[in-house]
Amino acid sequence: MGAYADTYDRSITDPEGFWLAAARGVTWTKAPTKALDDSRAPLYRWFPDGELNTAYNALDRHVEAGRGQQPALIWDSPVTSTQRTYTYAELTDEVARFAGGLASLGVGKGDRVIIYMPMVPEAVVAMLACARIGAVHSVVFGGFAPKELAARIEDAEPVAIVAGSCGIEPTRLVEYKPIVEDALALTTHQPDHVVVLQRDAHRAELTDRDVDWADLMAGASPADPVPVAATDPLYVLYTSGTTGKPKGVVRDCGGHAVALSWSMGAVYDIHPGDVWWTASDVGWVVGHSYIVYAPLLIGATTVLYEGKPVGTPDAGAFWRVISEHGVKALFTAPTALRAVKRVDPDAAEPAKYDLSRFTTLFMAGELLDPETYHWAHDTLGVPVVDHWWQTETGWPIAANLRGIEPLPPKPGSSTVPVPGWNVQILDQAGDPLPAGQEGAIAIKLPLPPGALPTLWGDDARFIDSYLSRYDGYYLTGDSGYLDYDGYLFVQGRTDDVINVAGHRLSTGSMEAVLAAHPAVAECAVIGVADQLKGQLPRGLVVLKAGADIAEEQLRDELVEAVRRDIGPVAAFRDVSVVEALPKTRSGKILRKTMRGIADGKNEPVPSTIEDPTVLTALTPVLRPG
Repeated sequence: MGAYADTYDRSITDPEGFWLAAARGVTWTKAPTKALDDSRAPLYRWFPDGELNTAYNALDRHVEAGRGQQPALIWDSPVTSTQRTYTYAELTDEVARFAGGLASLGVGKGDRVIIYMPMVPEAVVAMLACARIGAVHSVVFGGFAPKELAARIEDAEPVAIVAGSCGIEPTRLVEYKPIVEDALALTTHQPDHVVVLQRDAHRAELTDRDVDWADLMAGASPADPVPVAATDPLYVLYTSGTTGKPKGVVRDCGGHAVALSWSMGAVYDIHPGDVWWTASDVGWVVGHSYIVYAPLLIGATTVLYEGKPVGTPDAGAFWRVISEHGVKALFTAPTALRAVKRVDPDAAEPAKYDLSRFTTLFMAGELLDPETYHWAHDTLGVPVVDHWWQTETGWPIAANLRGIEPLPPKPGSSTVPVPGWNVQILDQAGDPLPAGQEGAIAIKLPLPPGALPTLWGDDARFIDSYLSRYDGYYLTGDSGYLDYDGYLFVQGRTDDVINVAGHRLSTGSMEAVLAAHPAVAECAVIGVADQLKGQLPRGLVVLKAGADIAEEQLRDELVEAVRRDIGPVAAFRDVSVVEALPKTRSGKILRKTMRGIADGKNEPVPSTIEDPTVLTALTPVLRPG
């Protein structure tokens, strides 16, 4: 770990020098002379005297450098049978004109704009247009129910909403405009304008408050980039939850631009001109960071995909996109690979495509079980890199830094802490634990640039939610351990650690054992209440396509495997074969919701659920009788 260790140590011992050096990768209207402002700790600020414009950094400077004809954005939409490529010059022009259109509606520096759009190029244009004029955007995942949208409108108080007329999914069309109207009927705050992108698949009825996107663009004059303070907010992204007011994660302009620019080369080994694909949605943090901002900030080409590359009979969608567009690296969730593996267990589809330009597969969002890791590695013949981060952090906490020093992978580990992130494993008293012992994963303050500096309009809630459990630390809410080589193993959320007769056991460890069975496509383990032992693990498994094994035999083999690999202390005896697991639209398994059903609690169903019928079908399994 020579190059990595040197880089990491420098980031921890000299953060001032390290991040001022990294800041040279960004174009400033006023270059910062100071990296960290700790005068209001624990409310830290980065590059307090710096000034810049994020949209200029993502677009104009590449055009000025003579690379205007390079592709910036490739839109691939199998649901509309459409592909479209925007050069940096074309995307700059679109963004400047829409920014001018927003300005003509009275949107200015510091104003908020809600963006409620499907995965279309105009969503990226709207985000960057807000950044261009210093407005603060808040993207809401397309298709969120009116109540969820209303909560975000009420908190952000936008002067305008930008919406699509509809979203198009493989099996249905979702009308967005009625959702917007229903949400506005639930809010006291009312925006001045709703800009509507009319799509051919469905054209919405407009009211007096509404503005047609095409009409606005037709009469718009291009707007110049507006310099803003590095500490000004770029966007607010609300974390989703089942109850209570959503938390508005704030991302500042300067730290965000510096951290994401640095991460593209250091973590992902992606450079100007490379083609990069993040298979996510702009409504999630992954889409913000690694569909839109990071690749454009460094001058790469980013793929925007409308549709679902998995979950349909087309197991080759991933490989088609990689082949057709010359993708160098893909970032997706383990859930997606498990779905592909389930449909195509023998990996026949990848062999049909030219993947010669594909070098790395990056995974995040869920625990990457060893079985899926090995399947992907053996199938693709490229490094499979697990890494770990959160909505709040905005970029990776732990990763295998491909651009600094690629390290030997360890299945089950997200490799090592990324420079800037001082990761510690703490016991319940807040004391650091030695290597190999599992505890709460915490990050010593200050958090590096790019992480949330606070929550929107609520410093007190930020401190209470993240900084109050351990003095001087940010609490990630995940449990795990550092091994003797310094590799981080994230075992799952701390509420996914169950207590079986006084023994704290990770459900993630049990899931890894179940996933290793050759008949299992994906699985989940939840802890359910037990009068004798406090909690007991319950396993739910989905079989691979064509798997031929009796459920009783599978149960016996899985119980024996957990007993062998984890021990009798796990008291693992309950396994059910199910057709599917309930997930959010971003692919995360709804373990908490399943626990609530199993324990007889009437937990509200998250509005982010992909298919509510899956949960309905599981209820008699989770709560027999």
